[in-house]
Amino acid sequence: MLDESLLDTPEGLAAADRRGLLRGAAEAGARVRTAARHAIEAGVQELKPDGRPRAVLIAGPGVAATHAADLLGSLAGPGSPVTRLAPTGVAPAAGALRWELPGWAGSVDLLLIATPDGTEPSLSLLADQAYRRGCSVAAVAPAGTPLAEAVAGAHGLFMPMATAPYDHGEPLAGSSPGVLWALLTPLLALLDRIGLVTAPPEDLEKVADRLDRIAERCGPAIVTYSNPAKTLAAELADALPVVWTEGDSAGPAGRRFAAALAELAGRPALVAELPEALAAHTALLAGPLAASADPDDFFRDRVDE
Repeated sequence: MLDESLLDTPEGLAAADRRGLLRGAAEAGARVRTAARHAIEAGVQELKPDGRPRAVLIAGPGVAATHAADLLGSLAGPGSPVTRLAPTGVAPAAGALRWELPGWAGSVDLLLIATPDGTEPSLSLLADQAYRRGCSVAAVAPAGTPLAEAVAGAHGLFMPMATAPYDHGEPLAGSSPGVLWALLTPLLALLDRIGLVTAPPEDLEKVADRLDRIAERCGPAIVTYSNPAKTLAAELADALPVVWTEGDSAGPAGRRFAAALAELAGRPALVAELPEALAAHTALLAGPLAASADPDDFFRDRVDE
């Protein structure tokens, strides 16, 4: 149960925020600006692409890379060449995950690697494999990591991830706003340069400004009745969220929201895109779950059975 009195106690919220999520949300705009500057300093604006790649392959661990690939594929539009390379392995750990290029990947394709870690041995091997296949390689990861050296050895473009000093001492949540924007922004700048998406520097600055306004409006010091984030938290506390989205760009946002609830709050959510959502969820909403006064009791009873 959510203690709603905690929502209007900034000190209590700060004490409960053991993963630094409030800080990450407040810094999201600054991360976009820093990440865009890092991309320029890495030489994105000096690239002279020969044209759009046949395929854009995105590899990386966790939900941050998944969300980035999902959003970039949506922004690229119908017939998007963006494909996420899903890892294999026995555990979600840096040394246990494995990535492989598809057999058809070659000199007309682009490999993008996005990771908030940079120590994954398989990602370094993937960069080397791409170089031997003739693929172009670009990566976003913390500076000074083994992946940075591997990308340099593959004659690729390495863009340092926008990090803060405290990032190096804390495990990073892939669904946190700071991690997503730090990985996504350089990729947007790069794909804008090769003509796959439209994301010029002035648009990235507008995104940063918008994130600043949202952080100010939804900050921990803003009272619940005028704070959309706190109001939503109270509404979701005793509910099973059903997220319906409409439009290509809204789909990735809905899936990210559901993933963030699972990773950060430990709460399930159902997500679907309209119009298919009507068929996918109508029976659920009209069935025993809808009749249950407490959805949590409904699922608890099924587990007990």
